[in-house]
Amino acid sequence: MEKAVDVAVVGAGVAGLVAARDLARSGADVLVLEARDRVGGRLLNAELPGGAPIEVGGQWVGPTQRHARDLIRELGLRTYPTYADGEHIGEFRSTRVQYTGRIPQLSPLVLADIGQTQYRLDRIARQVAAAEPWRAPRAEELDRQTFGTWLHRTARTPGGRAFFRLITEAVFSNGPEDMSALWAAHYVGAAGGLDQLINVVGGAQQDRVLGGTQRIALELAEELGDRIVLDAPVTDIDWRPTAASGVRVTTRSGPTVRAQRAVVAVPPPLTARIRYTPGLPGDRDQLVQRMPMGRVIKVNIAYEEPFWRHAGLSGQANSTHRPFGTVLDNTPHDGSCGVLVGFLEGRHADTGSRMDPDERRTQVINDLAGYFGPEARDPIAYIERDWAEEEYSRGCYGAFAVPGALTRFGPALRRPVGPLHWAGTETARRWTGYIDGAAESGHRVAEEILPELS
Repeated sequence: MEKAVDVAVVGAGVAGLVAARDLARSGADVLVLEARDRVGGRLLNAELPGGAPIEVGGQWVGPTQRHARDLIRELGLRTYPTYADGEHIGEFRSTRVQYTGRIPQLSPLVLADIGQTQYRLDRIARQVAAAEPWRAPRAEELDRQTFGTWLHRTARTPGGRAFFRLITEAVFSNGPEDMSALWAAHYVGAAGGLDQLINVVGGAQQDRVLGGTQRIALELAEELGDRIVLDAPVTDIDWRPTAASGVRVTTRSGPTVRAQRAVVAVPPPLTARIRYTPGLPGDRDQLVQRMPMGRVIKVNIAYEEPFWRHAGLSGQANSTHRPFGTVLDNTPHDGSCGVLVGFLEGRHADTGSRMDPDERRTQVINDLAGYFGPEARDPIAYIERDWAEEEYSRGCYGAFAVPGALTRFGPALRRPVGPLHWAGTETARRWTGYIDGAAESGHRVAEEILPELS
């Protein structure tokens, strides 16, 4: 089967669906090709005992994430706050504390070190956010080093360095030694500062979508209807100009599509697994070779009730030494059960993925019992998702740039290649790596394409 349309969109995550909706609303004939048997990309709901939805992929929305919040409102969806009342648990090296607020009461020296390191990071991030990262002041200097090197030179105490390693794993799902310091500064700047990234109240984890965040994609798909083709992995894109059309998109098991323009809205490493004729420009190919995905195993653990709340705890816990280093209350809105959600991230996900499932579950439950006591040993459900095993994601939360990638090849991140346009949260100028960034990128490519359609 061969179909002719104005625009072919590769990928039915938020970025691809938003681009397709914008184009369709403007009168363009659009077809979305999705490799999976579902829409949503890195957004995915599962079910708790009793049937309530629970997010096993991306889930939170912050108050400054304008594109995501506008989209949620337009789709008729509602949000509710992440539970954050009570004391948080922090384990930092040999110290365990229960605290309220943003940062636990550690030693004055460590707190001062954390403060001065964050001040320097936020200052650099503001400079980077004011321009394309590769054009920013000190871009070359930052891009020559890993974020780990920058932290080692900036943070002066072992406690401060341990704190920022934990933050890096929680935010980027990789270690500070893995990525460019320029990418880290860009990411922080795109969010408006580190506090926006790590806070629950007032930050990126403030709100959840009633019914689970995959509903965003499902509602977008409902509007697009038969413009979406599932189970259609794209294998080849021929973008040689022809009399009939500018792009020919071939799928493994679905239609072949001819279009004037194509949007590729999949994670950067996966864009390189498509065969292009002719081959892409060297800068584009070199860039995506230097943008691997982060690695995370997300786990929801359900209980009969949120027992930690009765003890005056918020359900938030962090540890610099436990593999299950970040935990939050993920209890559904209907209160049908209590849920804690946590993550094995970066190197901990590497180790966890090599365990057999029972061994990994034991590790997670042991860490939860260490945080919250013996009641954590009696869950009614254990739901995990290893995103590195997802064929059409190959990791989460997003891709990141290694040293040298942005200053050498950064302009290729968003720049169209002939009739090909690039979308996805990694290409966003604001809230890179989040649902908001994905939505922004979808709007951007639609604006690029509409003037080019004949």
